[in-house]
Amino acid sequence: MEEPYSNIGSSSRFVGSVPAAITEDKRNVNPEGANLQIFPPIVSGSRINGYQTLNDNTNRTEQQPTSNWKGVFSISSYMQYFNVDTDLVLNRLLSSLNPTSGDFVTKIDANPDLYGLVWISTTLVFCMAALGNCAAYLMHRRSDGSTTWAFDVNYVNVAASTIYGYALVVPLGYYFLVQYMGGSTVSLIRFWCLWGYSLFVFILASFLLVIPIELLRWILILVAGLASATFVALNLKSYVQNADFPVVAGSAFLLQLALSIFIKVWFFS
Repeated sequence: MEEPYSNIGSSSRFVGSVPAAITEDKRNVNPEGANLQIFPPIVSGSRINGYQTLNDNTNRTEQQPTSNWKGVFSISSYMQYFNVDTDLVLNRLLSSLNPTSGDFVTKIDANPDLYGLVWISTTLVFCMAALGNCAAYLMHRRSDGSTTWAFDVNYVNVAASTIYGYALVVPLGYYFLVQYMGGSTVSLIRFWCLWGYSLFVFILASFLLVIPIELLRWILILVAGLASATFVALNLKSYVQNADFPVVAGSAFLLQLALSIFIKVWFFS
């Protein structure tokens, strides 16, 4: 006996059915201790270093470039200014003997050094003390060979205080002067480097000043002084404004010339 089938409407419900729970906000939950990774992994050359995490990006962003300066009294802070080779130093020494070029500042702009300042100043101190005594001995033999001649140790003290003081204090003074006049931004290291190499010509001149001829000595020291003064004055043009250049360059020129006269009068008279 057939029984009629009843249609199940859209509104009818099955007995025992449970309606699905639908939430409006679907939030991503990051379980505690989970570490999200970004695919693909970082490839360095031909080797896979592993997957990059979100924390790695944050750490790389927060890293700042480190500076080589570790304090005024730290030796490692000045090691970068002695990182020069022989060819570079020789090139700068030859440039100091060509004072009219005025391109020395461009050669030291990328890598100024203090090696020239220390080495040239120390060599000049010993040359002035030793060769000054030698010149005094030769002049003594020419004038009066009967008396006894004695080595003057005071030459070492005067030479050291004069050269080291001049090479350190004068560039420092001009550094503050250029900053006060509103010149271009320049580091003190570049000024020390410039004045240090300007003294190299006096080392060469000191060997010739031993010749016991007074007129020749004056000619030699004036030529060396003019070369050194011109070298400093022309290279200062890159750091000084045009209106202030005559004052700064002129005073630097006279100081270099005064140093040369002092060397002649005190050590080779």
